[in-house]
Amino acid sequence: MEVLIMTRLALTRVTHSCHLLELGGLTILTDPWFSTREDYFPGERLAFTVDELPDLDAVVITHTHYDHCDFDAFQTYRDHAVPVVGPPSVGAVARDHGFTDVRELQPWQSTAVGDVTITAVPAAHGVEEITYVIGSPDIRLYFGGDTLLIPAITDLTEKVGPVEVALLPINGLKIRPMHELQVVMDAEDAARLAAILAPKLAIPHHYRFTSGEEGDRTITKSDRDPQLFVDAARRLAPDVEVRVTVPGERVEVP
Repeated sequence: MEVLIMTRLALTRVTHSCHLLELGGLTILTDPWFSTREDYFPGERLAFTVDELPDLDAVVITHTHYDHCDFDAFQTYRDHAVPVVGPPSVGAVARDHGFTDVRELQPWQSTAVGDVTITAVPAAHGVEEITYVIGSPDIRLYFGGDTLLIPAITDLTEKVGPVEVALLPINGLKIRPMHELQVVMDAEDAARLAAILAPKLAIPHHYRFTSGEEGDRTITKSDRDPQLFVDAARRLAPDVEVRVTVPGERVEVP
């Protein structure tokens, strides 16, 4: 007799840190980015256009930077009643673009969509940002947006319980005109966080981004090779499975 293995979670990378998450019978979009600008390129293909998105049950957004909060493009989504979850700064932008179910969270506050609980976790990036633990009764994942590694994140399992999957930024983005100020965790930081959170699976994101030839030379500096995280995790978090995905690739977690 064939044994059916139920999928508790599925993740599909759209681009950058934009993912489709399927859990608890719901489909959730993270950090929408569906367009490009002269100095903002994902550096990888876009798996879906806004029109090609499936029916969404929620959208979670970490902060208002264009590459995470592209409402000028996303406002063409067919259902403006879809719940949009984010910090207050994101809430204001969502309302300005016609979305009606806007849920503003502060760190450690939660909201529920169906059987899925979305909990805000502190973050640090230079603007108001929160990251998230998103969980159904069967599984929890941590979605790291593009935060730096800060102590409050390392405590999250004590507050909300263990996570089985972690989506982690890894490019160590630095701002050249600000004395190369680092504003995103790098591969080593992400590997240290993976060791602390101890998920079964860690997937890196936020690493192909480019500011264009001139912008990369004068404004931003970052690491674009996910192998740096693979190698760091092998050293620092050897018990955590690491999987590097490409846009459109669907990963199932049974």
